[in-house]
Amino acid sequence: MQSKERKRKKLTGGFTLIELLVVLVIIGLLGAVVAPRFIGKGEEAKPKIARQQIELLGMALDSYKLDVGEYPESLNLLIETGEDEASKWKGPYLKKKVIPKDPWSNEYVYNFPGEHGYYYDLSSYGKDGEEGGEGLDQDINSWEIDE
Repeated sequence: MQSKERKRKKLTGGFTLIELLVVLVIIGLLGAVVAPRFIGKGEEAKPKIARQQIELLGMALDSYKLDVGEYPESLNLLIETGEDEASKWKGPYLKKKVIPKDPWSNEYVYNFPGEHGYYYDLSSYGKDGEEGGEGLDQDINSWEIDE
């Protein structure tokens, strides 16, 4: 009776070292082929995220203008709460009551009145955080998003 139990345990006991090594080699090969395709994709997505955030901030700015009658002097007015019920103020205009930073953790640059034919200018200076640049360092500007 004991020999049958031992055979059964041997057959269902688990994986051998060779089987585990083969699986690890296969996983390693898959990782070597797939991983390089995804490395750097996060950086490539950041300009798109900045454009979307600029558009969302633009909608909040437009809502502020509809309620108050003019665009705010600073983005901080988008997160303040109105003091009295009789005013036109409907803030805060951003859900989290925080002015988001761009994907590279820099402040968005807001100018009112705008200098590019729009009511306001809203920009991210890209990865380097400085005006101008190319590639990931290129500025993302509200007046260029619709073009």
